[in-house]
Amino acid sequence: MERVSVVEGQKKNTSQKKNSTRNLVAVSFLSTIAFLLMFIEMPIPGLFPEFLKIDISDIPALIAGLTMGPIAGIAVEVLKNLLHAMKGSMTGGVGELANVIVGSAFVVATTLVYRKKPNLKGLILGFVVGTISIVIVGSLVNYFILIPFYGKLMGLDAIIGLGAAINPHVKDVLSFVLWFIAPFNLIKGILISILSIPLYKKIEQVIKNR
Repeated sequence: MERVSVVEGQKKNTSQKKNSTRNLVAVSFLSTIAFLLMFIEMPIPGLFPEFLKIDISDIPALIAGLTMGPIAGIAVEVLKNLLHAMKGSMTGGVGELANVIVGSAFVVATTLVYRKKPNLKGLILGFVVGTISIVIVGSLVNYFILIPFYGKLMGLDAIIGLGAAINPHVKDVLSFVLWFIAPFNLIKGILISILSIPLYKKIEQVIKNR
């Protein structure tokens, strides 16, 4: 009996090591894809200032979160932004830090909801919660970190002026966040959710195989 237990323990350890290796490889692969997707940005002229551009680089992090857990999703967010910063950050890493915080909020919220209800309805509910999360977290990050930082570089009046040129209701940082940042992240969350839903069957199969 004791020898059987030792053998089973060795098999379990070997299985855990293989699983950890697969996870590391998967996180590295998804991080690279996410990093490349960061270069595919789309402005929404007429609705938002030109420097607000949507990208879909959170989708690989979302896949990592759903298949391997929220920590894996956060790891992809961190690694893609580290790669982006190493390429040459225009914000001294501040923009990348904000991207990690906002992206992780979406990934973690969606993943935790889906884990409690692992089906398509749970995933959609997760997307709803994730989208609400990035609207709230994105607004806070921009109000307290990003806009003040860019204000020091460009001049806060210049940033508010860019917003006021599109929407005359923009008078200060708070109104800028309410009229631009919050709806921008709402649209981004909806877009990522819509593009991710067709991947559900493949994600579900990966989870079952694991």
